[in-house]
Amino acid sequence: MQTILVHCLTTAILVTAGLSPGHADETNTTPATSGNPIFQGWYADPEAQVFGREYWVYPTFSARYNEQTFFDAFSSPDLVHWTKHGHILDTNTVSWAHRAIWAPAVAERHGRYFIFFGANDIQNDHQVGGLGIAVADHPEGPFKDYLGKPLIDHFYNGAQPIDPFVFRDNDGQNYLTYGGWGHCNICRLTEDFRGFQPFSDGTTFKEITPAGYVEGSVLFRRGDKYYFMWSEGGWTGPNYSVAYAMADAPAGPFQRIGKILQQDQLVATGAGHHSVIKIPGQDRYYIVYHRRPLGETDGNHRVTCIDRMEFDGQGLIQPVKLTFTGVAPVPLPAIP
Repeated sequence: MQTILVHCLTTAILVTAGLSPGHADETNTTPATSGNPIFQGWYADPEAQVFGREYWVYPTFSARYNEQTFFDAFSSPDLVHWTKHGHILDTNTVSWAHRAIWAPAVAERHGRYFIFFGANDIQNDHQVGGLGIAVADHPEGPFKDYLGKPLIDHFYNGAQPIDPFVFRDNDGQNYLTYGGWGHCNICRLTEDFRGFQPFSDGTTFKEITPAGYVEGSVLFRRGDKYYFMWSEGGWTGPNYSVAYAMADAPAGPFQRIGKILQQDQLVATGAGHHSVIKIPGQDRYYIVYHRRPLGETDGNHRVTCIDRMEFDGQGLIQPVKLTFTGVAPVPLPAIP
């Protein structure tokens, strides 16, 4: 019991100081776990991907809107040791974007890397901004504007054009989900990511908003089921959280199941806006998300964390436990 109390006290001291247990000793090159947060700094809305033999996380730089003019990225061979790649994209290379660079989504196509992002926090169809795309030859960039203009700059079905997510189905079709202000759309991307292919009913921007949706959509497939996830509540408040729904097709209809990630008053508040990592070749999943350290009152004081995400025998996602320890090392399997 004494050992447990000492560990908890040490953890509390580290978290208060803005550190994570896995990062406590800079001379320790083989920490047992990642610790939470997984890297230092105020970062939110993390996008997680696996490219080759590395994990990648692309977050929002969590600051005032006028200071959000760039993205950093982080790579790791094992989810524990992280390397920062600074300013992989900034507004100097996107002529129409100047502030509020938010919530990237990254996809690889034919050896090139595409980063989708929201910019300028537009409030109506007459302002310049919305969802854009940049492209690079490497996951760490540098990324350059792909279209020379936004991909989406209107409020279709009432959805603010922010928070993109790209899902590639087993048949090779790429889907874009996005939307704030309580509305979410799904679209079928063309092969070159320059536009959209209408659905069979002629719809291009199909609304799939489930009950409780606010922003931050995520879509993935496990077996023959599609899991649609999102954030709900206010992003500056303690009750920000993640819920999910399930369907038999990528565009739904989705049946809401419930919340799986939310605050723990002993660990952190405002847990939300996440992404999901699946270990290649395994039925093993992790959730990468942001949360607000206890005692923080600044809305932009958010950190990026990782914890295990598990399913029950019926395929339902189990509630995620917020931890200070994070996850143990998970080296990526060799590519066949």
